[in-house]
Amino acid sequence: MSEAPRRSTRLNKNQEDDSKGKAKPVDQDIEMEDTAADATTEPAEKVLTPKELEALVVADIKQHFALFIKSAKTHEARFAVRALRAVSSLRKRLTSHILAQTIANCYVKGKLFSYDDTRKRLLGYLGSEAAATITAEHETTVTKSETPEVDVYLHLLVMIYLLDQNQLEKGMELSNITVKTVQELNRRSLDQLAAKVYFYYARFYELTGRLSEIRPTLLNAQRTATLRRDDDTQSTLINLLLRNYFHYNLYDQADKLVSKTTFPENATNNQLARYMYYLGRIKAIQLEYTESHQSLLQAVRKAPQNNVTAGFQQEANKLLIIVQLLMGEIPERSLFRQPVLRKALVPYFQITQAVRVGDLNKFQETLATHAATFNADKNYTLILRLRHNVIKTGIRMISLSYSRISLRDVCLKLHLDSEEDAEYIVAKSIRDGVIDATIDHEKGFMRSKENVDIYSTNEPQHAFHQRIGFCLKLHNDSVKAMRFPLKAVQLDAAEVEAARDQERTLVQEIAEADEDMDEDGEL
Repeated sequence: MSEAPRRSTRLNKNQEDDSKGKAKPVDQDIEMEDTAADATTEPAEKVLTPKELEALVVADIKQHFALFIKSAKTHEARFAVRALRAVSSLRKRLTSHILAQTIANCYVKGKLFSYDDTRKRLLGYLGSEAAATITAEHETTVTKSETPEVDVYLHLLVMIYLLDQNQLEKGMELSNITVKTVQELNRRSLDQLAAKVYFYYARFYELTGRLSEIRPTLLNAQRTATLRRDDDTQSTLINLLLRNYFHYNLYDQADKLVSKTTFPENATNNQLARYMYYLGRIKAIQLEYTESHQSLLQAVRKAPQNNVTAGFQQEANKLLIIVQLLMGEIPERSLFRQPVLRKALVPYFQITQAVRVGDLNKFQETLATHAATFNADKNYTLILRLRHNVIKTGIRMISLSYSRISLRDVCLKLHLDSEEDAEYIVAKSIRDGVIDATIDHEKGFMRSKENVDIYSTNEPQHAFHQRIGFCLKLHNDSVKAMRFPLKAVQLDAAEVEAARDQERTLVQEIAEADEDMDEDGEL
C-alpha cells in the first residue's frame, strides 16, 4: 500500500514536466533537422595542407623502405613486389623537395645509409633548390648500411623523377651509375629492383636516340639473369632486347633471340603480354599468321583492361586486326566501338570495311589517306599484303552472286588492268580453295559450282579443336598461377608426417612385443 503513492508521485512529476515543456519535442525535432542540415553543409573530408601531403608521401616512402628491408631479411620477394606496385601511384606525388627530404633523412648517422658522396650526388641531380632545403643537421657523415636495397630504391625514385621532368641527360647518367651498382652488389634481394632499374635505363637511352649503345650491356645482363634464374629481370631484359631490335627493324635477330631463349613461366602478366605482342609481330612478318593470331590474342587478354594500358591495347589490337584480315577473317564490329580503341582504330576500321566488301578502290584510297599513320605504327608493309585479300574477297562475293560470269566483267568489278590478270587471279583463287568454280578459257567465263553444306566439311572440327585447345591452355595457366604453401608450412607438414611415422613404428613395435610375450606364454 505504501508503494502506490510513490508511483503516482513519479507519474505526476513526469506529467508536470511534460505540461511545462510541451514544445520541447517540437524543439528537439527542429534541432535535429538543423543538425542534419549542418551535417550536409559541412565538408566530408578535411583538406590537407601541402606540408601534410608531403609528410604523407615521405611516410609512404619510409614504409616501402621497411618492406625492402623485411624482404632482404626474410628472403621473401613478395614484400619487395608490394612496394614496387605502389611506385605508379607514388610517382604522381613525387617532388624534388620530398626526395631531398627523404635522402637527407636516410643518409644520416644512425639511419639507413652512410655514403656522403652518394647523398651529395643524388641531391645534385635534384637541383640546387632541392639541396637548399637541407639544413646543417643533415650534413653528418655516417657509416655504411647493410641494406643496399633502400639505396637502390632511392636511386630508382630519382630516376623516375628525372624522367618525368624530361631531364634525360641527368637521368641517363644516373641510370648508368645505378646499373653499375646493381651489378657490383650481386644480391638476390635486388632482383625485383634490378628489373625496374634496367627498364628505366633502357627508357632513357631510347628517348635520347642512343638505344643501340646499350645492347651489349642488356645481352650480358640477360645471360647473367638466366644463370641466376632471376625470372623478373630475365623477362624484363628479353622484352627490352626485342624492343631494341624492333626499333632498328632487326627482325631476324629478334627471331634468333626468341629461338635461343626461354621466356620464364613465372613472369608477371605485364611482361608476358609484352612478350606475346613481340612474338606475334615476328610471326606476322614471317607469314605465320595462325601463330601470330594466337600470340596477339594472349597479349590482349593478359594485358590489364584499364585506361593506364590504353597505348598497349591500341597497338596490340591494331596488329591483331591486320592479322585477322590476312587470315581471311573479319574482326567483330564491337571491337571498334570500345571507348579506349574507338579513335585509334578509325583507319583500321576503314581498311576492314574495304576488305569485307572487296572494294579495291576504297582500299587504295584509305591506304593513301592514312599512310602516315600506318608508317608510324610500323604496319604499312603488312597492310600492303591485304591487297590480295581484297581481291580474293571480291572474287568470293562474285562467285556467290553469279553462277556464270565473264572474265571481262570480273575485271571491271575488281578494277583490274586486263582480262589476263583477272584470269590469273581467278585461277589462283580456285587453286587456293577460296572459291569452288571452273574457268572456260576458250569462251572466257567463270562458272561457279553449287554451295556445299559447311557441316559436311572439316570446318566445324577445326573450330571445336581450336576452342578446346584454348580451354585446356587456360586451365593449365590457372593451375600454374595458383599459390602454394610456403617452405615453412611444408617443413611443419614434414615434421608432423615424421611424428606420425614414428608413432606408427612405436605402435608396431609394441604389437610385436605383445605377440612375442604371447608366444613365450604358450611355450
